[in-house]
Amino acid sequence: MTQNGDDVKPARQAETPELRLAARPAEQQACHPRPPQLHDLPPDHSQAILEATKRVGALLKREGHMFALAGSVAVYAHGGSEHLQHDADFCVRPEDAEAVAATLDNAGLTVYKPPEDWLLKAKCFDQDIDVIFELAHRPVTTEMLGRAQELPVASVRMPVLSPTDLVWSLIAAFSEHHCDFGAVLPVARALRERVDWEQVRRDCGEEPMPAAFFFLLERLNVIAPRKEAP
Repeated sequence: MTQNGDDVKPARQAETPELRLAARPAEQQACHPRPPQLHDLPPDHSQAILEATKRVGALLKREGHMFALAGSVAVYAHGGSEHLQHDADFCVRPEDAEAVAATLDNAGLTVYKPPEDWLLKAKCFDQDIDVIFELAHRPVTTEMLGRAQELPVASVRMPVLSPTDLVWSLIAAFSEHHCDFGAVLPVARALRERVDWEQVRRDCGEEPMPAAFFFLLERLNVIAPRKEAP
């Protein structure tokens, strides 16, 4: 799941509409219609996440929602590792959250609000889906979604965060309480030729944990040292 670092200073707070989901009987709380059936899904967890991603992406596209894929599945779409993490992440604008929740609910997904106030969660093919409207405490914007690239995710094309925005979302979330450099280092290596590293540095500002990660990338020759201003 894409993280929001606890200690990152927010640019501004997003005003997320209250989500009002109608109660659904337990027997209807599934992602239907659901080819392939749950018992037909591959035992490989990464492939199961891809099936859920394709289903949710197709739903959002069909209803005309503005969104972009994020997280480990976005890294995969850009050519990164096929070993996906725990869920699929979709970015939407805060003002679109209620409409997106309604679309997923009407399609039969179980949709609920977790304690965190920067995302909502859903289940599809028994896989976790995160619908995120803040990345590193910054609201998802029209401009960010406009920079997304349409890429194939298995057999379904959908908008995917640009490499620069994707890497920024991972690095800017680093804090004293969330600082897993080992998880993000392979992503930085895989996407380094397509990332505007100077833009990522500017957007991360002077936060110490991102600065430490940039130092690590420099020492490992993943990125060039930052040029000092004359």
